[in-house]
Amino acid sequence: MKTHSRGVAWSLAYTALVATPLIVLGSGLVSLPGSGWWFDFSMGLGFGALALMGGQFLLTARFRRATAPFGMDVLYVLHRWLAVLGLVLVVAHYLILRFGYPAALAPGSPLDAPLYMSAGRASLAAFGVVIASSLWRRPLGIGYDGWRIAHAVLAVVGMTLALVHVFGAGYYSGVFWTRSMLELFLGSLVTVVLYMRIAKPILATARPYKVADIREGRGRTWTLKLEPDGHPGLRFAPGPFAWLSLGRSPIEAREHPFSFSGDAEAEGVLEFTIKELGDFTSTIGATQVGTVAYVDGPHGVFTVDRHPDAPGFMFIAGGVGIAPIASMLTTLATRADRRPIALVYGTRSWEATPLREELAELEKVLDLRLVHVLEEPHEGWRGETGWPDPELIGAALTGLPEGVQCFMCGPEPLTDMAQAALRANDVPLRHIHLELFEMA
Repeated sequence: MKTHSRGVAWSLAYTALVATPLIVLGSGLVSLPGSGWWFDFSMGLGFGALALMGGQFLLTARFRRATAPFGMDVLYVLHRWLAVLGLVLVVAHYLILRFGYPAALAPGSPLDAPLYMSAGRASLAAFGVVIASSLWRRPLGIGYDGWRIAHAVLAVVGMTLALVHVFGAGYYSGVFWTRSMLELFLGSLVTVVLYMRIAKPILATARPYKVADIREGRGRTWTLKLEPDGHPGLRFAPGPFAWLSLGRSPIEAREHPFSFSGDAEAEGVLEFTIKELGDFTSTIGATQVGTVAYVDGPHGVFTVDRHPDAPGFMFIAGGVGIAPIASMLTTLATRADRRPIALVYGTRSWEATPLREELAELEKVLDLRLVHVLEEPHEGWRGETGWPDPELIGAALTGLPEGVQCFMCGPEPLTDMAQAALRANDVPLRHIHLELFEMA
């Protein structure tokens, strides 16, 4: 209940931040002489977009107290679509002026327009590139590391240009309380950016880890074991994730999110099971023992520890999506937990099933019913084939007590199917928990 209340409070605060300019200017409480309601509304849209875009920096600042009620993965998806909404507000702001108040717009040429008007147009272009490259990064073939750096730089540039436009235009910013709010807003943004990009990475360098072991697994996966170097390490609940900088300083901003896959009860020791997929992970197998690493975490709410009174658990995984679920199962085994558990695990083939042997060992110590589902079954395979479909998931629920908590992680088509199957089997939405497979 406390977590829920904090979530409501943070949501209301964020909504108030964005909605206040629209309410104030749309209501006519502050107005320029002779401007008209539509002009004021357009200005409200512009200020609302500014607040919304500025709020994006808060959403991605990884303040654990603020993100705890929602989960960092959920906030990153929200961040993406709120940015789209912000862009829509900016475009609407411009169109109202273009068709209703063309005299308020300067000439389109940067050579003839005032600096603040060119800054506004450049800001719109920068945010457009940020959003387009985020939504279509993979189809465009943009590597994660390069995209992430460009994304951060363009976002800061776009926000700076937007503020130059607002202060230069001078509409409403001459009013004392409006200008004071803008200055407070600007100060807050600068503080957040300095914290994210400078202070936090510097602090992280004081808590290094070293790669103690690296094990090759099935399905082109590798499990990295990290041990703290000169500090006690961090505590984490089984299931969430962290940003990992491997062989690089965190100041370089080349970190990647991975779920913990190891035992949360193993003090100080961290394990990540990583698949060779992208530009960073394609060379994960070449990592040497002793390589320095830095960890920013834990983040997320995908954990059985949030449901201590659950009568049992249902897990659904696809491919390397087994990593956070393996962390939960391993930790439950260490705790000698005897609650009934079902795991439906879909992979391409038997030989490409990550953590297959580890799961077999967990079957011996947990009350675990494990169902493997293979897309490409080998000759003589007697188990399930294809995908974990609704009928199979419904059968796996049979025998579990009413009120089980259900966790799933894997490719989006699989989790979409699994959610629909659980709902069709009358599992309440509050008992369904999803770890988003990709955040960018």
